[in-house]
Amino acid sequence: MLSEPRSGRLAAWGNALLAGLASPDDAVLAIVGDDAVHRVEGLPGESAPVGLTLALGRLRTLGVTALRVALPAPGHPLGLSGPPEFNARALESEEAVVCHGAAFGLVPEVYEAGPAGDVHVEVVWHCLPVREAPPADVPSLGEAERELAEALRDATAVLSRLDVAGSGPVAEAAIDAYRARAERGREVLAPGYPPRAVRVLELAQRVGLLVSLAHEKGPGGAVSASEMAARGAALRPVERTARRAQVAAYNSVVEERERGR
Repeated sequence: MLSEPRSGRLAAWGNALLAGLASPDDAVLAIVGDDAVHRVEGLPGESAPVGLTLALGRLRTLGVTALRVALPAPGHPLGLSGPPEFNARALESEEAVVCHGAAFGLVPEVYEAGPAGDVHVEVVWHCLPVREAPPADVPSLGEAERELAEALRDATAVLSRLDVAGSGPVAEAAIDAYRARAERGREVLAPGYPPRAVRVLELAQRVGLLVSLAHEKGPGGAVSASEMAARGAALRPVERTARRAQVAAYNSVVEERERGR
């Protein structure tokens, strides 16, 4: 669930490009990643989908100065500001990019073709109007880091008591996630992001792996309905906290810029 979202790559490297810290070629290469191609449709002044390089340049001329990430889920419009039409489209995709400086948002639509092992992936970003308002429920980096540690500590105790996935591997993964502060020498975000944002994003992604592991391994030793309910209750706030932290990390350069005004 919390592996790197396409909206995160677009926002991070789009911000680096807009700040003059990355070239267009480097930014587009990082955004596309393992996909075949990304295009943007619905841009003002364009009658057909255009490539990312042209799209990012056009957004700059339209007044966009930075990009934010939204990772909404049912009942949790995380990072969104409206209107309802955009929120609904973003919720369906479970992610979106919201422009700062101009009232536009981008929602990805993914197309896959080809046999297993040789899947061809194309992404079309739909450019839509958004409401210029503060994004919903996005914490600061400091808040996100504290919330992650607290939520993970509480969930680890519950999951271990319920013997989820044999308890040992899950408990060890939880401990690793809680201690994850390592600088591994790879570029997790993009040029221009503070080290704290990298730490928060890495921890949020590791917490997401823990949540996925607990779901994928089935009930483990949780044999009663009450224990299953307790496991779900433990995982839901952790997943929510990890998504909030991930959004806080991707949006940190925008928040820093606003505080520095």
